[in-house]
Amino acid sequence: MKVEELRIKYPSGFEHAKMFELGKVSSGKAAELAGMSRVEFFETCSRYRVSIFNYPPEELEQQIRTDLETARRLSVK
Repeated sequence: MKVEELRIKYPSGFEHAKMFELGKVSSGKAAELAGMSRVEFFETCSRYRVSIFNYPPEELEQQIRTDLETARRLSVK
């Protein structure tokens, strides 16, 4: 069997955004793997039109509650 090699160039951060979009890694882990802050990672997701809101329906309500509680704690300081 003959084996071929295919090389594809893609922008930095693309593969991590795709892994995040597919639910393979969290946004925090994807940002860490890409060597950027979570905010920078979210900006990268925006460039590639990857939604940062990719929670499964069963986790969405809990995540919203957690985020609201975090926002409340931050606004009190």
